[in-house]
Amino acid sequence: MPAIRAENLGKKYRLHHRQEGRRYKALRDVLAAAPKRLWARISGQETADPGSEDFWALQDVSFEIAEGEAVGIVGRNGAGKSTLLKLLSRITEPSTGRIEVDGRLASLLEVGTGFHPELTGRENVYLNGAILGMTRQEIKSRFDEIVAFAEVERFLDTPVKRYSSGMYMRLAFAVAAHLEPEILVVDEVLAVGDIEFQKKCLGKMEDVSHGGRTVLFVSHNMDAVLRLCSRAIHLAKGTVVDIGPTPAVVAKYLAGQKEQSAIIEFPQSPSADFVRRNAVLVRAEWPSSGNNSPWTVPYGEEISFVITVECREPIRAAELGLALYAPTGTEIASSTSTLALPDLELSRGVHSFRVTYRSLKLVPHSYSFGVGLRSSFGMEDFHPKAFALDVVQSTESSITKVDGFLGYVVPEVSYALS
Repeated sequence: MPAIRAENLGKKYRLHHRQEGRRYKALRDVLAAAPKRLWARISGQETADPGSEDFWALQDVSFEIAEGEAVGIVGRNGAGKSTLLKLLSRITEPSTGRIEVDGRLASLLEVGTGFHPELTGRENVYLNGAILGMTRQEIKSRFDEIVAFAEVERFLDTPVKRYSSGMYMRLAFAVAAHLEPEILVVDEVLAVGDIEFQKKCLGKMEDVSHGGRTVLFVSHNMDAVLRLCSRAIHLAKGTVVDIGPTPAVVAKYLAGQKEQSAIIEFPQSPSADFVRRNAVLVRAEWPSSGNNSPWTVPYGEEISFVITVECREPIRAAELGLALYAPTGTEIASSTSTLALPDLELSRGVHSFRVTYRSLKLVPHSYSFGVGLRSSFGMEDFHPKAFALDVVQSTESSITKVDGFLGYVVPEVSYALS
């Protein structure tokens, strides 16, 4: 039996809209109308409230998750990710369909989920363990490990209502991860912690999944999803768009996030205080060749585009520079035109640079380029996030199995016994 099975799952909410000019109801109005509403419901004569509508947060969602599998859930805000986790955690009931969960499930959906604010950190550890069905002795045997991981030793006997959001989250995650549930459900709460603790949490979740337990992980951090999960589910507007291997699902999701045209015009307002703007960056243009969408390239293929600049005055020692950024915002590669075009002088007018990356093998992800233009006088124009580039799976990436690569650039390297 799978660890989790969902069949035709749906969740409906009733949204109420305040009508213009409608006065607030007094208590006597509510009490007077109650018998009428009850009779209408019993007799089947109940009519829809004109000031309300039905909203399906989830509709017809079906999937299975095997025991010991780590699965990511991706999607835009409002796609239904958190609603799905609340249904799986039995926090709320589905409107349609059914859920089967085989095993003890611990969920971390919001900061402090399951914590009582008036109890101390120590008391909440034991309370959460009891909710998971563990004995006091089992909790005690893991207590020191939980406290050390959460780094809240000094505040262990302080009511958690006085904790910061970061302290709250650290202790809640430590409890959920260390009390050995068969299924661990984690929503986008890791964003509360600092970078070091996020790395610590991801490492712990890797240990949990490799230890044979099931992990269901919701995050907008695609790096974390790719690192942790072997499969992913893409939700959009409450329905399942795609289920499959994580690299393929994430690539399609990121490609759908941006609808860039083949020509991207750069804003002509000053983008930074330090630019001169005697020469300006005008646009970036993707060549209209091949069957790929603009600014999308399969792994291993050549990357080529055109950058157009306009010189309002002649400039000497012209230098076009590009910086390539990972999805996390980290700069992973940079280049300038000076190696190919040293001591370049540009006259007044419009000039175009063709930029070609021939051997830059990028792991399938969504990247972004920053573009700068310098002259002998200094920085002329600069756009830190000029345009995006999506690298998607290809036949070569499948053969070389780059989906398991943890970095962003696949180096050309050889190994031999000497």
